[in-house]
Amino acid sequence: MHPLLLKRFNALEADRQKLLLTLTALPQDILFHAPPGKWSVNQILTHLLTSEKLSLLYMRKKSLGIQTISNSGTREALKLIVLKVSQRLPLKFKAPGILIEHTPEALPLPQAIEQWNAVRSDLRKFLEGITDQNIRKMIYKHPVVGMLDVMQAMAFFHEHIHHHWPQVKNLLKK
Repeated sequence: MHPLLLKRFNALEADRQKLLLTLTALPQDILFHAPPGKWSVNQILTHLLTSEKLSLLYMRKKSLGIQTISNSGTREALKLIVLKVSQRLPLKFKAPGILIEHTPEALPLPQAIEQWNAVRSDLRKFLEGITDQNIRKMIYKHPVVGMLDVMQAMAFFHEHIHHHWPQVKNLLKK
């Protein structure tokens, strides 16, 4: 795997492990509790898991024709900056329709962990197959900002977890 991609993957995995470690000792009723109009912790985890799963499926599909795909450039770098800023602000965003459509009911924590482990394992295998000359090919499609490369996809995954982390913390305080 490209060293920069490996660094981003390891950081992403550390984020996930930190989040899950916080939750494993908690009772299921706390993780399933959803205040009116809000998601439960398990809904948030299921959302993150589904987002990565669907993203990986899309990147696999796009990478089949990777030779014909353009490289990312300044425009995509700017889109990533906007995306990062949006994820760091304490704003609420409606999940994209395609994600809502494919997100199952909130999973119990052990099941969410098991499925997320599988997705991360598949993601790692996929990233190991990305050659150095294809690392900037635009194979990831974010539902709002559009096409990005795999490095930028990994940056978004990181930001996405950190965007939802305050929600989790707030739910656990109550």
